[in-house]
Amino acid sequence: MNKSDSSVSAAEVVVAGHICLDVIPAMHGGKPGQAIGELLVPGKLVDIGAAQLSTGGAVPNTGIALHRLGFPVKLMGKVGDDLFGEAILSILKGYGEGLTDGMIVGAGESSSYTIVINPPGVDRIFLHCTGANDTFSADDVPQAALAGARLFHFGYPPLMRRMYEDGGAELERTLSAAKSCGLTVSLDLARPDPESLAGQTDWQAILKRSLPHVDVFLPSFEEILYMLRPSRYREFSERHGTTELLAYADGPLLSSLAEELLGMGAAVVALKLGEHGLYVRTTSSPERLREMGLCAPAAGKLESWQGKEMLAPCYRVEVAGTTGAGDCTIAGFLAGMLKGLSAEETLLAAVGTGAFNVERADAVSGVPGWDGLQSRIAAGWPQRETGLSLPGWSRESADGIWSPDVGK
Repeated sequence: MNKSDSSVSAAEVVVAGHICLDVIPAMHGGKPGQAIGELLVPGKLVDIGAAQLSTGGAVPNTGIALHRLGFPVKLMGKVGDDLFGEAILSILKGYGEGLTDGMIVGAGESSSYTIVINPPGVDRIFLHCTGANDTFSADDVPQAALAGARLFHFGYPPLMRRMYEDGGAELERTLSAAKSCGLTVSLDLARPDPESLAGQTDWQAILKRSLPHVDVFLPSFEEILYMLRPSRYREFSERHGTTELLAYADGPLLSSLAEELLGMGAAVVALKLGEHGLYVRTTSSPERLREMGLCAPAAGKLESWQGKEMLAPCYRVEVAGTTGAGDCTIAGFLAGMLKGLSAEETLLAAVGTGAFNVERADAVSGVPGWDGLQSRIAAGWPQRETGLSLPGWSRESADGIWSPDVGK
């Protein structure tokens, strides 16, 4: 059953892509420094507590964050007609009755889920089933489902098999269909398991055919480094003994990656940097900015978006959890575009939404309404230092945004 037809009420934003059910059992065992293999021994009965159930993925995280910010949103993820699918739909309805109207239910399919094993003092392990996400196709987003919308956001294609098979043909078809309807199109990624089929896919080739249909591209630094500079990614990982590489981003590398992505066709590139903030670079072409669809910068704001390179540090908060922080940062960025803000104002709305998110342990409950976000920013919310190497950059005292010194 596909509920995404002309009977579904129009929304300002359509958020499509990956969705799953997170099953998080409360675990009591574990000692600091203990390997997970010492706890999960074959044949051993491990006493655990009640399981927490929550939705995960780009669709619920970015979509519900936009909903909480005050935008009419249509969620278009795919679930199976099973108990996990029922749980996902029930959780979504808890945020708003109409939020399930655009969901796709695949007959005879299994819903995606993740079992999060997180003992105290032990590194987490994730057991993930991609489920119905693997069969999501452009046909699941009919033109009628986009009627009345201004923006189409698609998230996590590396976790959706149809989206990266055949050189990304289905991803290109999905994005180009939304673009042909005049919508502003945005795209987010996920970092695949290097040993998986998705991890061994030629993502550079997929991006080359997809980004001409994308106006706003919002991957993380680590995701895009893995996809565009695999040898550099491996070098960093081996040198530093970790795949958590955010601390090793610097100005020249960020600029180089963004320049390549703009050359592939995107108008705006935003690279998520975790606790170090958000980097943005935009096209210098006013024509490409005007072609960004229904959320293109208005004439009076066009100059603020043209040929910009900026980085906004995160706001200072007491961190309770980082689940969904990147997705909520994206929601803030898209919200700024929907509101017609300048590039600088949009960048601050993005890191502000991400900061609200991490003040709560879950993915979306900390996100306020739009007025609450803007009030806290306007009140002089202090920012962190970036912690990154930015040679030739300086911080604008008026708005807390860093930018290159060239041309000032």
